[in-house]
Amino acid sequence: MRTLLDTHAWIWWVNEDRRLSRKARAAIANGQRAHDLWLSMISIWELAKKVEKKQLVLDRPLDRWIEAATTMPGLHLAELTPPILVESCRLPGPFAGDPADQIIVATAREDQAVVVTKDRRILEYAHVTSLW
Repeated sequence: MRTLLDTHAWIWWVNEDRRLSRKARAAIANGQRAHDLWLSMISIWELAKKVEKKQLVLDRPLDRWIEAATTMPGLHLAELTPPILVESCRLPGPFAGDPADQIIVATAREDQAVVVTKDRRILEYAHVTSLW
């Protein structure tokens, strides 16, 4: 099964942050080995917005950080396709996530991926597989 990183999981993985759970680290390592580890393009935008709003400070300029973080071994970028964008607005049941979360969930549903996330709204959403 594909492994899709939520934005914070991607950032924490790249930065080797201790907040990443053991289960999440194992899923990421398995995804890397299988060359089936994915990141939605919306996560790049979400990261850039956090830097713009000064909610996140990186150890190098944004462009250089993104270049290094999107070329990690085994990581692939999931495009924002029309079906994913439409699905993000048609998620079954109530989903109270922000637009980036909606796109990440729609990407996981479209690609039959498990989402690595600490976000309770995604973890508790019955229409997507997730873990932390």
